[in-house]
Amino acid sequence: MTSEAKVVESEEAHQTRKNLKLNNYTFACAILASITSILLGYDIGVMSGAAIYIKRDLKLSDVKIEILVGIFNLYSLVGSCLAGRTSDWIGRRYTIVFAGAIFFVGAILMGFSPNYAFLMFGRFVAGVGMGYALMIAPVYTAELSPPSSRGFLTSFTDVFINVGILLGYISNYALSKMTLKLGWRMMLGIGAVPSMFLTVGVLAMPESPRWLVMRGRLGEAKKVLNKTSDTKEEAQQRLAEIKEAAGIPENEEGEVVEVSKRNRGEGVWKELFLDSTPAIRHMLMATLGIHFFQQASGVDAVVLYSPTIFEKAGITSDTYKLLATVGVGFVKTMFILVATFMLDRLGRRPLLLSSFGGMLLSLLTLAVSLTVIHESKKKPIWVIGLSMVMVLSYVASFSIGAGPVTWVYSSEIFPLRLRAQGMAVGVVVNRTTSGVLSITFLSLSKAITIGGAFFLYSAIAAFGWLFIYTVLPETRGKTLEEMDTSFGKFWVKSTTTKPVNNRHAQVPQLQQGTIHVQT
Repeated sequence: MTSEAKVVESEEAHQTRKNLKLNNYTFACAILASITSILLGYDIGVMSGAAIYIKRDLKLSDVKIEILVGIFNLYSLVGSCLAGRTSDWIGRRYTIVFAGAIFFVGAILMGFSPNYAFLMFGRFVAGVGMGYALMIAPVYTAELSPPSSRGFLTSFTDVFINVGILLGYISNYALSKMTLKLGWRMMLGIGAVPSMFLTVGVLAMPESPRWLVMRGRLGEAKKVLNKTSDTKEEAQQRLAEIKEAAGIPENEEGEVVEVSKRNRGEGVWKELFLDSTPAIRHMLMATLGIHFFQQASGVDAVVLYSPTIFEKAGITSDTYKLLATVGVGFVKTMFILVATFMLDRLGRRPLLLSSFGGMLLSLLTLAVSLTVIHESKKKPIWVIGLSMVMVLSYVASFSIGAGPVTWVYSSEIFPLRLRAQGMAVGVVVNRTTSGVLSITFLSLSKAITIGGAFFLYSAIAAFGWLFIYTVLPETRGKTLEEMDTSFGKFWVKSTTTKPVNNRHAQVPQLQQGTIHVQT
C-alpha cells in the first residue's frame, strides 16, 4: 500500500470513529477512574478557605500558611515518583485503589489534627496518595478508551479536579459558621468521603488492556477490548497494534503468553532518559514543557489564594470573599465541561493555543487592575469589578485548554512500555511547579506587589504559548500505537515524509508550528 493510500485509509477510519456512539461501558470506567481527581480538587478548593481559619486558630504566620498550602504538591512527588513502577507491577486498577486508600488515611489525620505539626503529617500522607492518583487516572483512561473518544474521556481527570475545587469552595462557605476549632477540621476531614466510594467502585472496573498485554494475559485483554471498542473489528485491530507494540508475534493467540522483562517495566528509565530515540526525546520535552507551563502560569495562585486576591481587590467580608470564590469554582467547572466536548472535534493544539492566549490577556489585565488598586488611596468600583471579571476570565481560559489537554496529551503520546513512567515524570514537574508557586505566592506578592506577581505569570503564559506553537504536534484521532509518527523532528520543509517502517505509517500534512517525523 502506498503512503498516500495509508493517509486516505487513516482519514476514513477517523471519520468512521467520529460517527460512532460513545461506548457506555468505557464511559462508566473513565468516570470511576477519574473520580480520583476530585480528591486533589477538593483539597485545593477547601484549603483556600480553611487556611483563613487555620491561621486564626493555630496563630500561624503567612510563611507557615504558605508552606502548609503549597507543601501538599511537593509531598505528592513521592507518590508520583513511585506510581509509574507500582502501576507496572500491580496494574493500573489496583494502583487507583491504593491511591484512594492512602488519601483516605491522610484526610482523617488532617481532620483530627491537634496542632500544626500533626496537620503537616496528615498533608504528607494525603499528598502521597494524590501523587499516585494524578499519574494513574489519565493513563488508565487513555489505555482503555477507543481513539474516537479518548480526548473526551481522558479530559475527565481535569473535569473532576474542577468539580472537587467547586465542592471545596462550597464546603468552605457551608462550614464557615461553625466554631473556629471545629470548622476547618470538618472542611479537611470530609475529603475522606469520596475516597471511600472510589476505593470500592474501582474494584468493579476492568484492568487496562494494554497492561494485560504487557503481562502476557492476551485472553483477558481481548475481553476488555471487545467491551471498550466501538466495533469488534476495531477491537481486533487494537489488540494487534498493542501486541506489536509489546513485541508479541501477531499470530500468537494463546490466553497467556511469555513476555520479556522489558514489557514488565525493566530498563524503562534508561530507555526514557539515556538511550532514547529522537521521537522519545521529543515526547519527553513536550510532556515536561506542557506540565511546567500549565502550572507556572499562575493557576494555583488564583485558585488557592482567591480569597486573598479578592481581599486585595477590595472585598473585606469573609462571607463575600468565600461567595466570590464559589463563583470562581463554578465558572472553572462550566468551562471545563465545554472543553471535554471539543477535544475530539477541534483537536489538542487549537484548544491549547486559544487557552494560553486567553490566559495571557486575562493575566495582563488583572495585573494592571491590581496595580491600580494598590497605587490608589480610594479603590475605584470599576477596577474592583474588572479584577473580579479577569479572575473569572482567567479560570475560564485555563479550563478550555491548559487544564484538560495537559493531562490528555501527556497520557497518550508515549509508547506502551514507557507510558506510566513518562506520565509520572510529567506529574512530578507539574506538582513541583505547583508547589513552588503555591509556597512563594504570598511572599512574592509582598516583594513585588500582587500586580507584579501577575505580570510575571503573564510573561510565563506568553512563553507557554510559543512553546505549544513550536513544539507540540496534533494527536487527535490517532491510536496510541500511532503516536510516534508525529514526533521526532522539527520544521520539515517538504510536505510529505518517507513512510515509517511499520504498518501504521502516515504522511501528515505540514502545518505551521507542527512537528513531523522523517526517516
